[in-house]
Amino acid sequence: MANHMDKIKRLLKEYEDLLSRKNEVVQDTGVFKRYKHPIITSEHVPVFWKYDLNPESNPLMLERQGINAAFNAGAMLYDNKFTLVVRTEGNDRKSFFAVAQSENGIDNFRYWDYPITLPQTDEPDTNVYDMRLTKHEDGWIYGLFCTERRPKDAPEYDQSVAEAKCGIARTKNLIDWERLPDLDSGDSQQRNVVLHPEFVNGKYALYTRPQDGFIDAGSGGGIAWALIDDIETPIVKDQKIIDPKVYHTIKEVKNGQGPAPIKTEQGWLHLAHGVRNTAAGLRYVLYMFMTSLDDPSEVIYSPAGHFMAPQGEERVGDVSNVLFTNGWIVKNGEVYIYYASSDTRMHVATSTVERLIDYCKNTPADGLTSYASVKTRNNLIKKNLEYMKNAKLR
Repeated sequence: MANHMDKIKRLLKEYEDLLSRKNEVVQDTGVFKRYKHPIITSEHVPVFWKYDLNPESNPLMLERQGINAAFNAGAMLYDNKFTLVVRTEGNDRKSFFAVAQSENGIDNFRYWDYPITLPQTDEPDTNVYDMRLTKHEDGWIYGLFCTERRPKDAPEYDQSVAEAKCGIARTKNLIDWERLPDLDSGDSQQRNVVLHPEFVNGKYALYTRPQDGFIDAGSGGGIAWALIDDIETPIVKDQKIIDPKVYHTIKEVKNGQGPAPIKTEQGWLHLAHGVRNTAAGLRYVLYMFMTSLDDPSEVIYSPAGHFMAPQGEERVGDVSNVLFTNGWIVKNGEVYIYYASSDTRMHVATSTVERLIDYCKNTPADGLTSYASVKTRNNLIKKNLEYMKNAKLR
């Protein structure tokens, strides 16, 4: 019994040491700051989620229900705390949602005692993941997520066949959730669906990503814009591509909206992911764009290239060479960007609304050819050489 209690105490101490670890800036690009430590990993999950602590039922203190990863978190300010709804994945490959909070947004994230118990529809989810949170002007907090199921006509010999839809739930307190019908978008499968925080022409507005298959976007052309009359009967009748996938760019294979956009005086700030193919497999990076205040479906600025790409240890994990985001938080002009690396762990980067607007407005757009890229860079070099000469820096 003494050894059993000693192990519990050791596990709890190691857990508290991890959670109380301070984070620090290790990269400052001028656009954003990157931090040294992941903010949430599988080790941040409470000990009592994984172990049976009772010596009678677990005398050897074995881990009973392991956690494989913690990643792809939706984010919002709730009770003035930095609040994440984390995709938490057990060793059984089933993902679920769980709330973790921090006072400062960069470290000391703690899970709530229980994960979210998500109500089911008439057709139970096999797996759920990647929830985007939107505090809508109708007064509800909405969580839009991917629900994965095996089609009824899938061949028995292929157990990898799956179908992706957008699940919808809403809450007032992040504890009690009301499940709404899945989004009906006709024949297209859906991932990365995000609810716009305001009504548009009296309707709910969505950023969608129509795709032909579970993995491949196929004829799905990029991030789309859709309006629906009723969130309780969510039927998409038309999807207009507003940010297309483009050959030989960071988003040539597919792209998807990250979190809900941030409203600023100069337009809506968007954070998204782009995917391209490489000899080592798919590479996921983050990029930004802005849309008009008057018409959120109109792109007004589109900087070339990635905003963030995986670096160092971020490149390695369950699905390597991947950065993904579905959550960010604005507080007093500061922007906290929550991103996952390689489908394994959560990180934070910080910036400001001012810097992100500057980045979007003044970073050149993609000229789509090497010649155009060199021409744009030469213009910058020439400008800088003239400045350096006049300032007697060279």
